[in-house]
Amino acid sequence: MSQLLLFNKPFGVLSQFTGKSGQRTLAQYIDCKGFYAAGRLDKDSEGLLLLTDDGKLQQQIADPKFKTAKTYLAQVEGEITDTAIFQLSKGVELRDGITWPAAVRLVDAPQLWQRDPPIRKRKNIAASWIELTIREGRNRQVRRMTANLGFPTLRLVRISIGDWQLGSLEPGQWVSEEAFQADGS
Repeated sequence: MSQLLLFNKPFGVLSQFTGKSGQRTLAQYIDCKGFYAAGRLDKDSEGLLLLTDDGKLQQQIADPKFKTAKTYLAQVEGEITDTAIFQLSKGVELRDGITWPAAVRLVDAPQLWQRDPPIRKRKNIAASWIELTIREGRNRQVRRMTANLGFPTLRLVRISIGDWQLGSLEPGQWVSEEAFQADGS
């Protein structure tokens, strides 16, 4: 029977168990053997990362052909416009082609943990938060989409993958899917 772990990946941690000397990796947080990340979350992003010991499940979660929804909270530089939100929802032209349409909405600043290091603050430039759901997984896709529209991403936190939710997991914490379901988090 396959097993699944839900992990709140902290900022600055690689989505793999090995890295160069001095790099923070999953091995510093997860001591379970035979598990691999189902998809990736870049070093500069935070939030939900799924790990499994089942290659088939790993592929089903990560492969864009299965269209698994991934939802993010993104803090972007500037006051995002309705035009930019509309463009994100229709697809954004990137160097590797137009993105699939995204579900996107403006949200109030969420109650999140403090990031280390903190996000830079600019006195004269506002920031906005959006919730964005995509169904593909290009390299640094959300960051490239928002930057392409003139709103660089300052902080990116994945809060769900399919039906799996980050819930109340703190950065660096992980739980098995069974324990997560039993707890109701």
